[in-house]
Amino acid sequence: MLGGLFPESIFGRKLNPNAERRLRLSQARAEETIIRAHVDNALMFVDTLAEDLSFDRAIDTYVRVMGIPEPLASTVATRALVSLGRDLVPFRRRAREEGQEDEDVKPRLRLDDAAARQRSIKRA
Repeated sequence: MLGGLFPESIFGRKLNPNAERRLRLSQARAEETIIRAHVDNALMFVDTLAEDLSFDRAIDTYVRVMGIPEPLASTVATRALVSLGRDLVPFRRRAREEGQEDEDVKPRLRLDDAAARQRSIKRA
């Protein structure tokens, strides 16, 4: 019955690969913008309720009040916590004091040290 109103040639189910790619890129940008807006609003919520709630409870309250579904809620909470913790992480503070605050500068990974310790423990 509705087949005549919406012919497949106009509203096809399959998009060509280029259109599909552009659609996915647009969707990713839109999702990122939504996440960024939620994080900004959650941080404003934290600032507003700082006298009444701890920052983690304020973020949880924001997520609950706004009805943000999982997994988006976890992403928003994690990014808000990362934003709040930027000044608290010793590496970033030290890098800023030394004037080396680059995105390319990363703390040294100690995976080899941990593996060597594990091997020495197993040998003993």
